[in-house]
Amino acid sequence: MVLSSNVLEQVSPSQKSLDLGQVSPNQRIAVLEQEISKILELEELDSHIYLSLLRMGPVTASALAKELHIDRTKVYRTVDKLLTLKIVSTTFSKPKLCVANKPEEVIKNVLQLKQTQVNKIRNTKDYLIKRIQETIPINYSSNIPTFHVVQGTANIYSDIEKLIENANGTVYILTTLKDLSKMYHTDIPEKIKICEKNGGQVRLLTEITKVEFLPFMKRFGATETRIGKLSSRGRMIVEEGKQMLMSDAVWGDSDQSNIDSDYAINTNSGEMVNNIFILCDLLWANSKPLKI
Repeated sequence: MVLSSNVLEQVSPSQKSLDLGQVSPNQRIAVLEQEISKILELEELDSHIYLSLLRMGPVTASALAKELHIDRTKVYRTVDKLLTLKIVSTTFSKPKLCVANKPEEVIKNVLQLKQTQVNKIRNTKDYLIKRIQETIPINYSSNIPTFHVVQGTANIYSDIEKLIENANGTVYILTTLKDLSKMYHTDIPEKIKICEKNGGQVRLLTEITKVEFLPFMKRFGATETRIGKLSSRGRMIVEEGKQMLMSDAVWGDSDQSNIDSDYAINTNSGEMVNNIFILCDLLWANSKPLKI
């Protein structure tokens, strides 16, 4: 039977990351199904059937449906989907048996599929943009201020990377040392180099309580780094006159690299951008240059 969301709600985030040995096997499986679904961008039923096949071994789709108490039509559709994704295989025998592929093969197959999709988009992006521009009249003004809410640390860092890569002016990064330690393992340091090649500069401001962290701040690669008092425990990234991204404190004591409850506002509103940039200017003026 598919485990309900109530089972998942019984396992707190701290239990998921630290205390899985103290929860029941069913709860551990439910958490694993959720993790696989998020990472591989699958439905939870997909993950449930894949893990069930790993546990049961080769079995017919009909027997699988009976064992899991799931409608046979749903199982057949899910198995067909997993076949296409090369997550499961079938035998030549009659009746056909469903076989779960090895986890390492599944990851490799999914990565190859994603790379194929990325390459397809990259190779056709100019053609698609041109076709859209030729076919659909543009009916909006690029001067209209917009904003969107970004959920998840990985998505927020992706937006930060794009902001810095496209910047040719002054960009402020104001955030905690813990947040910077996560950013360090993304493409943000490389995007800073691109920004500098485009004539821009990245100013990094953070708080440091221990001198042993000073060399790490240097390796982060900002054009200039200062140590000072932050206005909050969240993050502010802003390019003068263009765009800003701001979020509240999220990390706490968590050591996870990605938190779904991490939210940020991304906007190009001139008034908001300029107000935050002025605040960053003020904080920067009252901070001390990094000295190693």
